[in-house]
Amino acid sequence: MKSYVALLRGIAPTNPNMRNNKLRQVFENLGFHNVRTVISSGNVLFDTDATDTKTLEAKIEKALPEQLDFTSTAIIRSKEQLQKLVNSNPFKNIEHSAKTHLNVTFLKIKPQTKLIFPLQPDKKGYTILNMYGQDICSVVDLTGARTPDLMLWLEKQFGREITTRTYKTVKRIVGKLNEG
Repeated sequence: MKSYVALLRGIAPTNPNMRNNKLRQVFENLGFHNVRTVISSGNVLFDTDATDTKTLEAKIEKALPEQLDFTSTAIIRSKEQLQKLVNSNPFKNIEHSAKTHLNVTFLKIKPQTKLIFPLQPDKKGYTILNMYGQDICSVVDLTGARTPDLMLWLEKQFGREITTRTYKTVKRIVGKLNEG
């Protein structure tokens, strides 16, 4: 079996149908094993024999409106992909703090981009450090920008089939995946 995380876009834990217990139930109903969640923002870990991530994404995206009455983009990453990202130390010596947020944006489709990194779009207080496969690492200086500013720019560049997590959350997901 292979371990994955489904990163669901737009999960609001205040919506009763988007709570972790209901999300886990959907994944169990789909036949996935060892289903668990990390915080309440749509990070569902699971094991399966399936290896085609596009098929897994489609299966999850179809099940959510059928079982919970909402739609969401599902972006799948394997345990190995996330471990490789964390091992690459994408933020080097930059620390997550009250004034600086480190983010990873996951893209469903790898873009054909000519952007040169690092990039500071519109001098708005956020920096796109690099792209690792289909994952974009960025830093938001909260003294001059907000995370929604960055997310809006990313959507304009890469479309709406993306979702963002803090790097702290990504490391928590990797830790939970490594626990088995």
